[in-house]
This record gives sequence, structure tokens and C-alpha cells, in this order.
Amino acid sequence: MAFLIGAVLAIVIGLSATLFGLDRDRAFYPTVMIVIASYYVLFAVVGGSMNALIIELIVAAVFLGASIAGFKYTLWLIVAALLAHGIFDFVHGRFIANPGVPAWWPAFCLTYDVAAAAYLGWLLTRKRVRADAIPGSASQISNN
Repeated sequence: MAFLIGAVLAIVIGLSATLFGLDRDRAFYPTVMIVIASYYVLFAVVGGSMNALIIELIVAAVFLGASIAGFKYTLWLIVAALLAHGIFDFVHGRFIANPGVPAWWPAFCLTYDVAAAAYLGWLLTRKRVRADAIPGSASQISNN
């Protein structure tokens, strides 16, 4: 059931974002990726495991970096990050002991991530969302 709900929810959220114009802003999908990456950190806090919290923060930081790079350069990096997070969901329990993770979460999140990646990839190939940042736009301005 978790697989089905994850996939359906990702498609419903993606279609809703497109229907209501929420994904016209390039920041939408990178922000979704950042939120997705933060859940395991939340579960570590809920589970009360400092060791899991440190590991999950490191992993979340990697996905945060990918999200920022995807926003600044190309949303194809977000597609890759979503797929990578789906793989992470699949192997998470084998490498990280996080007592706060609900038993159903990895299956739900894996299918959400893969379905969201597929939807964003479809939007990008159909040119319904601009893949690359516009040169000189706010997403290309450096903070130097």
C-alpha cells in the first residue's frame, strides 16, 4: 500500500503544481527535494538517536547541495537527486540505524521520489518547465 500511495501522491502533487502554476517558478522542485531530504533528519530527532541525527544531517546536506546546484544550473540535477534519493530509501535501513523511521516510510518515499522524478523529467522533455537557469537571472547570480 505504501508503494501505491507514494506514487499516486507524487503524481497528484505534480499535476496540482502544474495545474495551479506553482511549478512555473524554478525553485519549486528544488524546494520539494530539500523537504524530502529533511524527513530522515526529522525521524532521527523523533527517534532520539544522536548518531542517526549526525549521519542523516550529512546525507541531507548532500541533497541540499544537489538541490541548490539544480536550481542554479539545471533542473535535470533535481531529477537525478530525486532518483538518487529513491535509491537511498531502498538501502537506507541497511546502512543507517534510525529508530524514528516508520516501517512503511522507505517504500512510500522511494515510490514518491521515483514518480516525482519521472513527472519532472516528463515536464522537462516536453519543455513545460525550463530546465536551465536563464543567464543573468537571480538563480545565476553568485553570492561572491
